[in-house]
Amino acid sequence: MKVKVLSRNPDDCIRETKNDIHKVPRNYNPSLHPFEAAREYTRALNATKLERVFAKPFLGSLDGHKDGVHCMSKHPTSLSTLLSGSCDGEIRLWNLASRRCTRSITAHTGFVRGLCCKPEGNHFFSVGDDSTIKQWDMETSESDEPINTIIGKSIYISIDHHWKDAVFATCGQQVDIWDASRTDPIRSFTWGTDSIHSVKFNPIETHLLGSCAADRNIVLYDMRGAAPLRKVILDMKSNTIAWNPIEAYIFTAANEDYNLYTFDMRRLDMPVKIHMDHVSAVLDVDYAPTGLEFVSGSFDKSVRIFPTDKGRSREVYHTKRMQHVSCVKWSMDNKYVLSGSDETNIRVWKARASEKLGVMRPREQAAMDYDAKLKDKFHHFPQLKRISRHRHVPKAIYSEAKTLRIQRDSKRRKESNRRKHSKPGAVPIIPERKKHVVAEVQ
Repeated sequence: MKVKVLSRNPDDCIRETKNDIHKVPRNYNPSLHPFEAAREYTRALNATKLERVFAKPFLGSLDGHKDGVHCMSKHPTSLSTLLSGSCDGEIRLWNLASRRCTRSITAHTGFVRGLCCKPEGNHFFSVGDDSTIKQWDMETSESDEPINTIIGKSIYISIDHHWKDAVFATCGQQVDIWDASRTDPIRSFTWGTDSIHSVKFNPIETHLLGSCAADRNIVLYDMRGAAPLRKVILDMKSNTIAWNPIEAYIFTAANEDYNLYTFDMRRLDMPVKIHMDHVSAVLDVDYAPTGLEFVSGSFDKSVRIFPTDKGRSREVYHTKRMQHVSCVKWSMDNKYVLSGSDETNIRVWKARASEKLGVMRPREQAAMDYDAKLKDKFHHFPQLKRISRHRHVPKAIYSEAKTLRIQRDSKRRKESNRRKHSKPGAVPIIPERKKHVVAEVQ
């Protein structure tokens, strides 16, 4: 015999506080709610408007550098620690929670070109214009002297540490793999004659690394091999690359032609996606720890956030005082974006501009989740799409974007006219993704 027993959850009917409203039971039968879609659309529209009202992404700036911030590095184990290097050779360690500088080191003569931390987080490395690689203790010491100094034969422009082993890579005239306990590189790679200005280890397939060269190449290496694997040549120079921390074969390149290119390293003849919106050279890019979005900093004095599967940015950050953005980082807790620029400031932004920081009560969190679901349900409606996409940008960016749009339309129209007045097949249709790749070399 089956017995049905009434089961009641007190949370469904009891107020959280005495000042709270009484919870009313609701029948979700669709026939009793003929205007549900209209009410949900109105609520989604109001939620979209409120999202723009509360979009205040700028949290604060870290002041202290006396010259432009050229590079930054995240601490591998501490969310509140940030390292930054400036153009006058100074390295600063920051506590992001208190927004204060905890340590200042006069490290190099000239630019600090690159910074990286060991996976354990107890030491960090720096390279500069004085052709030296220096190893430092992360803890504050009385005499700010490096633990180890390696004097190189040429200037090193970038450095990155292996994600697991005690190995790091530098680049300049060639890509060198170093053991932290030796003064000579254990392996060197070269392909081409131009200088290499960026090198990055893959966070998943840790023996792989990629580099960007001044002769427009993006070169991939396997640390276990004796020669580079393959390279792709683009129309213009790439400034740096960032590996996707979730998908091992995906990386994004920040290019001088105002675009970012996401490639699958198994097939380099064509990018997976082209990300357009910047109006000047893109100088740096960094992925979110989720692998779903990345942040880019550009010479056009703006910071943009792109979904990996979209060609347009979902967010643009700018201030009146911010100059050319030379480096960007996405925090490891997926909540903040950091940008370093030429006017000596490091700025802290929210990754989601309208997100409320801090602890929320359960009813408030439930209401925000419901609104987010409604916005996703109605996001194709023209009114919601227009409000959610609208952004104010500086006049210089607005004017330049308008000019670039006119130029693109003109090229497209000219190509269409040539195709109309030529023999069939004489002017082939080339996909946009193939136009910017010159060649893939293996």
